[in-house]
Amino acid sequence: MEKIAIIASSKDPAGISIRSNLIELSDFKKINENFDGNAVFEFKGIKDKTIKLYLTNEDLIFAENIDKKINADFFIFASKHRSKENTPSFTVHPIGNFGTADFGGREKKLCFSSAVLLKNMFIELNNAGKEKTGYEITMEATHHGPFVEKPAVFVEIGSTEKEWNDMENGKIIAETIMNALKNEIANYKTAVGIGGPHYCSNFNKIMLRTDTAVSHICPKYHLQDLNENLVKQSIEKTIEKVDFILLDWKGLGKEKQRIVDLLKNFDIEVKRIEQILDRKV
Repeated sequence: MEKIAIIASSKDPAGISIRSNLIELSDFKKINENFDGNAVFEFKGIKDKTIKLYLTNEDLIFAENIDKKINADFFIFASKHRSKENTPSFTVHPIGNFGTADFGGREKKLCFSSAVLLKNMFIELNNAGKEKTGYEITMEATHHGPFVEKPAVFVEIGSTEKEWNDMENGKIIAETIMNALKNEIANYKTAVGIGGPHYCSNFNKIMLRTDTAVSHICPKYHLQDLNENLVKQSIEKTIEKVDFILLDWKGLGKEKQRIVDLLKNFDIEVKRIEQILDRKV
C-alpha cells in the first residue's frame, strides 16, 4: 500500500484553497491524528493507495526534512507560485537546487523525483485547466526546497493573491492531484533534462506529445553550476530507471560543448529534444 502525503501551508492561500477543495470534492475524512496542531484527513478510495492531507504552519519551501515527521512514500506539495511577471498560471515541478539554496533545501542538492508522477500530474493539469482562459500551464525546472529524502513534487497556482484565492483554481489543482494518483499509466521512457528556460516550453511538449517522462530539469541559467555530481544526482534521484539524458540543444548557449564533454563521462544515451518530438504516445 503506497502512502501519499499531500501537504499545504496555513500561510498559503493557494494551499488552503486546494486543501478545502480536496476535502470537499474527494470525500477526505478527518481522522484521529494531528500534525503541527492541525487536523489530518484521509482518503482511501484509490486502489493500493492511502492518501493523507496535512497542513503545516511553516512555509512549504522551508519545511526541511518534513519527510522525517510524516510517514509517506510520496510527497505532493500544494502551493502558491510567484513570478516576476505575475502571469496567471498552473505549474508542476521537481525540487532541489542546482546552485545556492536561497529558497529552502540544500545547496547543490536535488531531491528524489518521479518522472511518472510528474508526467501524469502535468497531463492531468492540462486536462483540468484547459478551460481556464489566460492561464499558462507549464512545467518548471527543478528549483527550491524543502529538502526531503522521499520523492516529491510541487503543484502550484500562480501568481498573485487574486489567483491564489480563487476557489475554482483550488478545484483545478485538487482534481489534478486526485486524477494523477488514479492514473496508472507508467510505461514511459524516462529522461532527465538539460537546457532551456525556467518555464520549460520544449520539455512541456515532450511531456504532452511523446511517450517520454522527464524528471529533473537543469535550466540554462544553472548550466554553469552543472557538474558531474549534479548530473549523477539527477539520474540517481529519479526513482525510475533513466533511459537517456535529453538536451534542449538550442537552450544550452555557451555551455553547449562543456555539457557535451561532461556527459561523455556517463554510460547513458544522450538525445536532443527534436529527435523524439515526432514520437507519439
